[in-house]
Amino acid sequence: MTEQFKKYIAANKLFEQQDHLLLAVSGGVDSVVLVDLCFKAGYSFSIAHCNFQLRGEESSRDEAFVRELAKKYNAELYVKTFDTVALSNQYKTSIEETARNLRYAWFEELLKTNDYRLSAILTAHHADDNIETMLMNFFRGTGMKGLRGMLPKNGNIARPLLFVQRKDIEAYALENNLAFVTDSTNASTEYTRNFFRHKIIPLVKEIYPEAEQNLLSNQQRFAEAELLYQQSIQQHKKKLLEYKGNEIHIPVLKLKKAEPLKTIVFEIISEFGFTAAQINDVVDLLDAENSKYVQAATHRIIKNRSWLIIAPLQNEESSFVLIEENDQQVSTAGFQLQLSIANKPDAEMNTANTIALLDASTVTFPLLLRKWKTGDYFYPLGMKKKKKLARFFIDQKLSRTEKENVWVLESNKKIIWVVGHRIDDRFKISASTKSLLKISLLK
Repeated sequence: MTEQFKKYIAANKLFEQQDHLLLAVSGGVDSVVLVDLCFKAGYSFSIAHCNFQLRGEESSRDEAFVRELAKKYNAELYVKTFDTVALSNQYKTSIEETARNLRYAWFEELLKTNDYRLSAILTAHHADDNIETMLMNFFRGTGMKGLRGMLPKNGNIARPLLFVQRKDIEAYALENNLAFVTDSTNASTEYTRNFFRHKIIPLVKEIYPEAEQNLLSNQQRFAEAELLYQQSIQQHKKKLLEYKGNEIHIPVLKLKKAEPLKTIVFEIISEFGFTAAQINDVVDLLDAENSKYVQAATHRIIKNRSWLIIAPLQNEESSFVLIEENDQQVSTAGFQLQLSIANKPDAEMNTANTIALLDASTVTFPLLLRKWKTGDYFYPLGMKKKKKLARFFIDQKLSRTEKENVWVLESNKKIIWVVGHRIDDRFKISASTKSLLKISLLK
């Protein structure tokens, strides 16, 4: 297996013979075999072990075993202890996801803090792990990228055992008299991966005995197909996406003509935390009213006239902010707006440019706060004819810098307030006004 190991590394250009490697070692049979193969192949390495404190004394036993293993191979050792349960509750993520994120974040930190002496992180993922990953991705709905499973190399992470199955690793350990520890939770189906390992795959093999080999062959084909797929997706993105600061603007008409539409939409939005289940909602935005949106955990896709805009949530650099009816305060680019429903007698007395007093019955939510642009117009308070903002700024003698920093507030495609300057006459309070919307500008 040592020669196969070296050939696989060379064929996939995982790392060089002179590189110093960081081996992720749990103490289980897979990682112990990885250590032994690296040693016999003549690679220089250090060992990293995560103690997630999830199995009481067993976790301490694993750490002690890895410490002895490092001594056996005369390898430098790094150990990190995590309060995984507490962090899982804090981040509101599953134990599996929390442990994975903590693990890889620490490995990357080790690479950065060791003066680049460490060249690559090696994990002991093998072919069976890849089969399980592919199946989980298939049922989870991660698209073409998920079907090809784990790659031999991804950034600083190398997986030199993907060519070999679990049974062959166990046979190697037996033939070479290698000691290892066994995680008691491996037999539990409580965790997703174990459920696929112990339940789903054995059932499939009852009907298709060669299922594992077939899946491994399919993975190779999927990996090659994904290369072609991504080339096509990148061409579509190049034509469709316009980057403006930390926002992405997509022309609606161009996107409508793109085929296959839903696949292209998925590949665009998945990078920003949107799921396959939200594809139809985003497609519906193409024909939706202005200011409609679809939201994920970190981003929002807003329909703004002939554009879809992907913008981060609550980001002061955003040039578009949606304001819902129940919002009392929003922030962006160095200022805040405070919103409230006010009584008419109290409000009529205040005429400051930093306060907009509007007839609440004429305003439709959500409101859109955005930077002004060429072609914008409104009906300045006291005027019955529309005026372009560019002409309004000239009349107001605004400097170029002042004009660049002007924001407008929209309701149903109509500007209701040139923020800090003047409201639109169509939304002013009148004798028939029963309640008004008061918006205050705070620097």
